[in-house]
Amino acid sequence: MPEIGIIGGSGVYRMPSVELLREEVVDTPYGAPSDVYKILRISGIEVAFLARHGGGHAIPPHKVNYRANIRGFKSLGVKRLLSLGAVGGINPVISPGTIVVTDQIIDMTTGRASTFYDKDEVYHVDFSEPFCPELRAAFIEAAGAINLPVLQRGTYVCTNGPRFETRAEIRYYSIIGADVVGMTAMPEAALAREAEICYGTLATLTNYAAGIGREKLTTTEVIETINKSSINLNAMLQKTVSLITAQRNCPCKDALKDAKI
Repeated sequence: MPEIGIIGGSGVYRMPSVELLREEVVDTPYGAPSDVYKILRISGIEVAFLARHGGGHAIPPHKVNYRANIRGFKSLGVKRLLSLGAVGGINPVISPGTIVVTDQIIDMTTGRASTFYDKDEVYHVDFSEPFCPELRAAFIEAAGAINLPVLQRGTYVCTNGPRFETRAEIRYYSIIGADVVGMTAMPEAALAREAEICYGTLATLTNYAAGIGREKLTTTEVIETINKSSINLNAMLQKTVSLITAQRNCPCKDALKDAKI
């Protein structure tokens, strides 16, 4: 079974040199995941891929069943999860098309089921470093190997969506230290930690956030930038997969140790 998972845009499994091996339908105690899991061969390695928003991108960020998605990866045996996401730029020095290897999260979401432990058991997992240090190192090494400039750290503020943010909200997020804004990293990252799955994000900056750029925000702009960045992102993914080792020496694998009340 695959030990590496990828969650993101549906274009991943159409990458050149990627082979679709089979599809897995997974049922979970939390309902159905966003889509079937596609088992791929990337760089000679089996990888489980899931389209976060469904195959037709019909599920908005606030309606994604994050618990089912993560539980599904866990049931398939995934231990490392690579997340892909489009973000808006808050830090004006980061230009559209830049890939950011994020290292911190600010959670501004509401109403999303954010834990597996909300009934008979209570766990408080350490979330000081929300992204796996080993996956972050693999991303950065992969970028260097293919001579792709990336921003090696950045703070991701996660909003509820599906609307874009106001100028005042973006000013506030800038003041509290956010570099990019997106709608999907939480509770996905926290659930992965509770599942003791290593989690890392490649955030592609698709546009400037409200008040940073001069023009109206549109989904057309987002899609155009994603398409332009897809070659670099896919090359980086393939190289990253080849660099990930089976042995995990990070704290993610022991997240539940000493966390139960």
